[in-house]
Amino acid sequence: MDKLMNCLRFFLLPLLLLLALICSSHHGHVAASKATVEYLPGFQGRLPFYLETGYIGVGEAAELFYYFVKSEGNPEADPLLLWLTGGPGCSAFSALTMEIGPIKFQVPVAEQNGSLPNLNLNPFSWTKFSSIIFLDLPVGTGFSYTTNPSPDDHPSDQVQVSQAAEFIRKNPLYIAGDSYSGMTVPPIVQQLSIGNEKGIEPMLNIKGYILGNPATSSEIDKNARIPYAHGMALISDELYKSLHKSCKGEYITVEPTNLECKNNLKAFSECVSGINTLSILYPECNLDPAKMPVEIAALRRRMLQDDSQLLSTVDPPKLDCNDDTNLMVYKHWVNDELVQKALHIREGMIAEWEVCNRRSDYEHDISTSFVYHVNLSTKGYRSLIYSGDHDMVIPYIGTQVWIRALNYSIVEDWRSWHVEGQVAG
Repeated sequence: MDKLMNCLRFFLLPLLLLLALICSSHHGHVAASKATVEYLPGFQGRLPFYLETGYIGVGEAAELFYYFVKSEGNPEADPLLLWLTGGPGCSAFSALTMEIGPIKFQVPVAEQNGSLPNLNLNPFSWTKFSSIIFLDLPVGTGFSYTTNPSPDDHPSDQVQVSQAAEFIRKNPLYIAGDSYSGMTVPPIVQQLSIGNEKGIEPMLNIKGYILGNPATSSEIDKNARIPYAHGMALISDELYKSLHKSCKGEYITVEPTNLECKNNLKAFSECVSGINTLSILYPECNLDPAKMPVEIAALRRRMLQDDSQLLSTVDPPKLDCNDDTNLMVYKHWVNDELVQKALHIREGMIAEWEVCNRRSDYEHDISTSFVYHVNLSTKGYRSLIYSGDHDMVIPYIGTQVWIRALNYSIVEDWRSWHVEGQVAG
């Protein structure tokens, strides 16, 4: 057997054994399927990396769609990542083509005149050093679907955890995600760890997890927005001092009788109303929000849904017009018949692919993932938490708060890190 098949067997045999067990125990499932993708519309020539797509049945009727990219480095030794995009309900396709995957759309996107946009290689892909499974989770996300929809079935944090744990059961394994996935990735790692302790086969060589700008606690994340805005000079010293004094540092749960705090919060909302809170350096776009596709705003939000009074008077963030155009083109690309044929998508299972599927019946039944971080660190699992400093929705200040609460010893002082000789952070 040639080297390619050896690599595939090394990576996928444990997974396929699990899938066979799953499918044999749930007769309502369509048979698990996988296919190699060698060409994609918009990319010139054969893909220079291994891409596999497929469906895996979990639970009673769920069919989860995945994209698997084998490491371009040393796949026999490199780690395996399971990537979940936030939302909840945003497709992992966004990570595959816009964040950490090996391909990206050519930007800015020129006028297409009905043709599909071009795809280029991403020189900074994480697949240079790891194999990645990009998973559309929960059901209803991307191309994942259910064969037996029921009004009594609705997605939740815990459902995501159970389905992900069932999906992936020899290489070093890391679970990764961003934004709202900060609520579900740590519980997934814990559930897999417990499975190992109970001897559930196949055993997983799980090493830890990776999270970017992760939602962790609604209270911590949202309370951090005001000190963040002050630290980034988005509000005045006077307003910040007044907010801190009147609200006593609690900006989410405000007593109904605390009119001074409420008035200060209103002033704060008005002050930041012209700022794109998702990325404060991105400009606001002049497009009519009523005409903006819902999934575009949802893709860029991928965060805790803001149900507090903190920013209740602020319109949903609008995107750079260029991004609006690009994302609409992405949607056009994925919904194209030739593209779906190349990706081996089952016909008729979903009405239309959307970047994000915001279900109103999604149950946020994990209020904080902090306790999972505590448990996993106690067990010795590694974690990498990275946080950009332009995100006001899940500010790095809040992330620092809960990390400090873990009471780790600092083994290396704060320092600059460099890219190509330049300070990058």
